[in-house]
Amino acid sequence: MDILADDRTKQLKAFDDTKAGVKGLVDAAAGGVVDIPNIFIRPPDEVTEDLEVSKTGLQVPVIDLHGVGDKGSLRRENIINEIKHASEKWGFFQVVNHGISTIVLEDMLKGVRGFHEQDVLMKKDYYSRDPERMVKFNTNYDLYMSRAANWRDTLIIDMLNNYHLDPQDLPSICREATINYLDHLTKFVDTLLELLSEALGLEPSYLKRLECEKGKSLAGHYYPACPKPDQIHGLNKHTDASFITLLLQDDTGGLQTLHQNQWANVEPIPSALVVNIGDLLQIISNDKFKSVIHRAFGNVTRARTSVACFFHGVATPPKTYGPIEKLITKERPQMYCEFTVIDYLMKFNSRGLDEKSGLNCVRI
Repeated sequence: MDILADDRTKQLKAFDDTKAGVKGLVDAAAGGVVDIPNIFIRPPDEVTEDLEVSKTGLQVPVIDLHGVGDKGSLRRENIINEIKHASEKWGFFQVVNHGISTIVLEDMLKGVRGFHEQDVLMKKDYYSRDPERMVKFNTNYDLYMSRAANWRDTLIIDMLNNYHLDPQDLPSICREATINYLDHLTKFVDTLLELLSEALGLEPSYLKRLECEKGKSLAGHYYPACPKPDQIHGLNKHTDASFITLLLQDDTGGLQTLHQNQWANVEPIPSALVVNIGDLLQIISNDKFKSVIHRAFGNVTRARTSVACFFHGVATPPKTYGPIEKLITKERPQMYCEFTVIDYLMKFNSRGLDEKSGLNCVRI
């Protein structure tokens, strides 16, 4: 290990050992200038590369789900066509009138924000990098692997291998809001899987029968106000190792998705949910649906809160997934090998988030 790498590792460990996260750096400044450790500053080549990619004024599709329950209606058919277009061309879309009340959404954001903004002594007991721990808080799962740390703390609820969540394991400040949100989200994802199935030309129950929604993880992200958003990422560019991801974001903004080699803002819409297609759905759809690169920036003057729920499918006992037979044709031959969720996630989590998509690991 060279001297620079050794020094960086020491800096990372010193930061990690505080168990205070990025919010701890901001709190230590007490309203003054925040002392930013070098571990957060992005390499110059990354910053230069960003400048070479233009931004677009195009907006991520927004789909109104009002009337989606009228099966067989022209309205539902139109919704399915909109989802098909968005999933094939964008890999990202927002949904409104999804059936989850504004108060449930606001309480979830308020609960996550409350957890991160409480006294650090209340959070330290949850600070952990133990992969077996179901509920934990930390800064960057890939802290020791990425080229630059992200300006973000996360409360993680891991239900990948254990579908039963004991409410008492959750921090009291966000316990009720989290249980309520997950209950509503679980019902909504059933509807979404029906729509995605039909958008692929399959029976409405197809993706549900594959149990794409079974294993999941919830990430309550908190991005403190960032003094240098041009040099520090809130969330490195990446794709998601999920079937689908549902994101609830506050009104701060900062999320961007790559569309036709241009960065498009995913503008906050009150009470909307952001849907993004994950790697695993791109694989089983045999490249019909697209999992696209996205990233997030912090804000100079205010903190940003978001809640992402990743639906990974069945991890244990191992279940084999692969391209859906009906979607393999002479014109579109099989693009991917079969895989298990646990193997895919192990490969995904063994690299920095800022590296390329894991799709190449299973591409034929």
